[in-house]
Amino acid sequence: MTRPRLPLLRAATRMAALAVATAGVLLAVATPASAAVPTGRYVALGDSYTAGPLIPTQVDLNCLRSNRNYPSLVAASAGSSSFVDVSCSGATTDDILYGGSGQLGVTLPPQLNAVTSNTALVTVQIGGNDIGFSGIISDCAQASLSSPLGSPCKNRYTAGGVDQLQARIVAATPKITATLQAVRRAAPNARVVVLGYPAILPDTGYGCWPVVPIAYQDVPYLRTIEKSLNAMLASTASANGATYADVYTPSIGRDACKGSGTRWVEGLVPQNSAAPFHPNARGEQGMATALLATLNS
Repeated sequence: MTRPRLPLLRAATRMAALAVATAGVLLAVATPASAAVPTGRYVALGDSYTAGPLIPTQVDLNCLRSNRNYPSLVAASAGSSSFVDVSCSGATTDDILYGGSGQLGVTLPPQLNAVTSNTALVTVQIGGNDIGFSGIISDCAQASLSSPLGSPCKNRYTAGGVDQLQARIVAATPKITATLQAVRRAAPNARVVVLGYPAILPDTGYGCWPVVPIAYQDVPYLRTIEKSLNAMLASTASANGATYADVYTPSIGRDACKGSGTRWVEGLVPQNSAAPFHPNARGEQGMATALLATLNS
């Protein structure tokens, strides 16, 4: 199967061609390790929200992976006996199951290969690229230029009475199921945690066009789409013996419309070191804290 290799990072970066991210502040996770947190081998699977593109320090340029992403912070806090992070910017469920290529075109084996029978903890954050996150952001941003007060993006994706984005979420469900079942077969005794996605847009209201170039009436629609994706991830995790870590709720009030010292996710022109429309170091810390809280519960 030929799959487009246009992750959210590339689309957003093209849109912000002249934007230069300023240096961000890296924050450490203060949450102490607990006996409830698995301390054995930890394997992190996922896409760019896991990898942390452009957050210093980048330790894998093909995958644009940071050593300050949430898996790295959790592994350090938990004292994991070994840690393998194979998350990669642009990844879909196919990259986890079958392999693919990274940002430099270097061929990568299936992320699943890193999950071994003695693995104690596996985290999975995937699904955004399966529903075409990059294209959605690009399409909606471009549409907002002609109708910033309207709902051009919603009109496009619901034309004919069928919500195409909700349909994509439904279509992605068996892919998430297959991924989690494959992880369980590879590591029968591991604790498997599925992470959702943090808030990109404000949880209420109509956004902050043009800082985040989504038309005012499209903001509630896209907020609903992200919540639907997270709800699907939560229910699919539960149905397949995995735990769901909610990173959306703690990110409310820390969306891309907030100030540079508050936001977890950057906007079109990043003000902290991160890719456009991706978590910054504060966001990675926030997700790490939420994951640790889930593991401790």
